[in-house]
Amino acid sequence: MIVVTGATGALNGATVEHLLKRVPAEQIGVSVRDAAKAQHFADRGVRVRQGSYEDLAALRRSFEGADQVLLVSSNDPHADAVALHRVGIEAVVAAGARRILYTSHQGAGTDSPFHPARDHAATEEILAGSGVAWTSLRNGFYAHSLGWLLGPWQQTGTITAPSDGPVSWTDRADAAEAAAVILAGDRTFEGPVTLTARQAVTFDDIAAMASKISDREVKRVVRTTRSGSRTRSQPARRRRWHG
Repeated sequence: MIVVTGATGALNGATVEHLLKRVPAEQIGVSVRDAAKAQHFADRGVRVRQGSYEDLAALRRSFEGADQVLLVSSNDPHADAVALHRVGIEAVVAAGARRILYTSHQGAGTDSPFHPARDHAATEEILAGSGVAWTSLRNGFYAHSLGWLLGPWQQTGTITAPSDGPVSWTDRADAAEAAAVILAGDRTFEGPVTLTARQAVTFDDIAAMASKISDREVKRVVRTTRSGSRTRSQPARRRRWHG
């Protein structure tokens, strides 16, 4: 059996949907905080049990009979994410599953300036010492985050943000499908597996894309604070994009 945590969330909920296209429903289980919110899965034959990282005993029961467990990373900015992940890993080990999969992040590292990446790296260290085979799904930055990072560019005609570098913005739906393919497939992936878009882009590139799709010039405005708060504007570069 494949058990998926966080299945009422956007990422792992989509993973379960993709799994249902690949394996029989009776071979899928979900571990969720609120079982009522997963009734739509239960109605289709998926095993639904209550479980959370705050309750080791309940979590272990929700993992009973699992061959593989997909642990979703905590998204609570106020929680000790690594401690919560440790509980999840301990529950999988206690349940006797043969493999743990974990939703990590590309570039996970203990010295990363991006704090969640340090939490992911610490969790991967726990996985490596668990005694159970593991796969860390290092997903790229989710593209839906651009909705608030880019600001109201449709109204202003500008994308205003600090200087940036190329980022492989990744569709969360693609990450969910990739997880399902790995869970349901015959190929074994050991350790970290990076799952990102094929191309990394900057805000300059995105401004060029926005100009193309909106049929008007969208400017890239770089905000800098070298000597007070000021900005400089630069036109979007035109380039061809390949999907």
